Amino acid sequence: MRSPRLIPPDSVIRTNQAILRALSFLVVLGIISALYFAKAVFLPLATAGLLTFILAPPARLLRSWGMGRVASVIIVVLFAGLFILGVSAMVGQQLTQLAGQLPQYESTIKDKIRRAQESAGSNNTLQELSRLVGVINKEASNQQDRSTARPADKPQPMPVQVEQPPAKPIELIQRFVQPLVDPVTLIGLIVIFVIFFLLQREDLRDRIIKLAGSHDLHRTTDAMNDGAHRLSRYFFAQTALNALFGIVVGLGLAVIGLPNPALWGIMGMLLRFVPYIGALIAASFPVVLSVAVDPGWAMTAWTVALFVVVEPLIGQVLEPLIYGQSTGISPVAIIVSATFWTWLWGPAGLLLSTPLAVCIGVLGRHIESLRFIDIMIGEKSALTPAQSFYQRALADDADEALDQMEQNLKECNSRAQCYDEVALGGLHLARVDAERGLLSDVEIRRVNRVVEAVIADFSDQGPTPDSSAPEAREEKSTEARPGDKAGNRAPPLDTLGATEIRPDWNEEPVVCIPGRGAFDEASARLLTDLVTKSGLSARIEPARMTSSLHIDQLVSQGVRAVYLCSFGLGHSTARLRHSIRRLRNRMPGVRIVACLWGYEGGERPPHEDTDAAAADAYVFSLREAIDDCVRAARIEADNEETKSIEGDRAA
Repeated sequence: MRSPRLIPPDSVIRTNQAILRALSFLVVLGIISALYFAKAVFLPLATAGLLTFILAPPARLLRSWGMGRVASVIIVVLFAGLFILGVSAMVGQQLTQLAGQLPQYESTIKDKIRRAQESAGSNNTLQELSRLVGVINKEASNQQDRSTARPADKPQPMPVQVEQPPAKPIELIQRFVQPLVDPVTLIGLIVIFVIFFLLQREDLRDRIIKLAGSHDLHRTTDAMNDGAHRLSRYFFAQTALNALFGIVVGLGLAVIGLPNPALWGIMGMLLRFVPYIGALIAASFPVVLSVAVDPGWAMTAWTVALFVVVEPLIGQVLEPLIYGQSTGISPVAIIVSATFWTWLWGPAGLLLSTPLAVCIGVLGRHIESLRFIDIMIGEKSALTPAQSFYQRALADDADEALDQMEQNLKECNSRAQCYDEVALGGLHLARVDAERGLLSDVEIRRVNRVVEAVIADFSDQGPTPDSSAPEAREEKSTEARPGDKAGNRAPPLDTLGATEIRPDWNEEPVVCIPGRGAFDEASARLLTDLVTKSGLSARIEPARMTSSLHIDQLVSQGVRAVYLCSFGLGHSTARLRHSIRRLRNRMPGVRIVACLWGYEGGERPPHEDTDAAAADAYVFSLREAIDDCVRAARIEADNEETKSIEGDRAA
């Protein structure tokens, strides 16, 4: 009897993953199909849900004043409806007034067309082009006449005219009412949904929590609070800025002298809710009207200048200043969302695209299974600075890596912190991949080459925030950077003036010796650059200089500190102990510091309890290493003063 064939576990896992992906794709496709074909149901639901976020705060305010739930909801909805009707009536009145004035501008338009034709006639090039176009049109017309010509002896068909009987009154009513049925129905559904959403807001919240999972109330509550906070802040900020845009545009057009400035101000406020193209559409109407009103071009120029100045000022200056990236969605995701919802629901989808994208982003931020959505559309970078730097180094793109360093230097407090978080973090990731055998020798050399190029370019940029005056350094050290716990911001990198350096540290006092790892030399170069920026001189010696065969070749004259730079020394301390012992025998009295990059222990590694095998200090970051070097190089009086200040701060 043949034994049953066993299926490898990996094949089963891959098959299950493929089935899960296929089912997920079908689910997404089904949801999109439902949203498209059931637009009449989902569109008023989505609109009512978003309006509920806007009207809920004033409804809660009325309830806090002692008004009942039903009364507060009815008052808020009536006030919102009256406001919308008032704006609509004002817009209609302005449009009617404008329509009555349009015949007055006919002569101005004809005069401008005549002058444009005369200008074109005086230009030989335009005249020749006009003549050529006329010849082509004439030839095409003759060709069409020849193709449609009929034989003379063929009888021509008799023209027939069909006359409709006069419409009955009921038909006239149907023709008038039919176009109004769909929008009136949509508005009625939205109003009903808004009223019930406001009345049953707490009950709906509890049902959503139960549906999402009552076992995790904390996460579900955080998700709902985050979504409500982001949407409320977004709507409030956008409404305020759009109203400001409309007021400035209306006043500016009134000063310019364009007719009906209130109409264009209201249209500008409303159209600016449309992402990206709303302001352009709002500007097109006044510009076209200015061409028809003014016999010259001054009014048109001033109108264009008004929109060119106001829109960038509000969009690029005030919006980031007031609420920044409060939506939590990347700009590309907003564009994609606008395109998708416009295709799905038309103009209404365009207006709802950004709020809907915010809601989807909140789900991705708080639901583990939907975390990929936050990665795709969230405002945060998908990669950490260290991962991004490592990826650019693998791609042999030194310019992009340098750009990454420059961007992070603006956010970091010092060059040392930037090196630690970006370059040294990227090298740590590279070391992990190299230990796993994922990097070839070519890729290792490529990463080291990129780091060396970045250091060279970074060093040529001149002074950095690290080399500021002592007063500025003290002032900056008290500022809190977002992300630091309790506002404890690390002080900027200290520097030494010529009068602050101890006399015996004036030659070339610092030596950086890398370990034997693939990226130890690159880390030593980072430290050497920081030491140079601090006002001291430093050099790099090869890793072989700490071996018993080459230790005698190490130049010890003028050396006051040796920094052993290596990744992962904490996992194997034998080489560290022997290197420290040889250095002490070669250079007695020299300060020896072990720089253990990426050592997860975060504390002094185990070693033999002998002075010869122990380093004077163990540091785990470039920041700690350069601070140790600067403290050791200062004159004694300054050292004592620094210790006293640090003791007072600790107390």
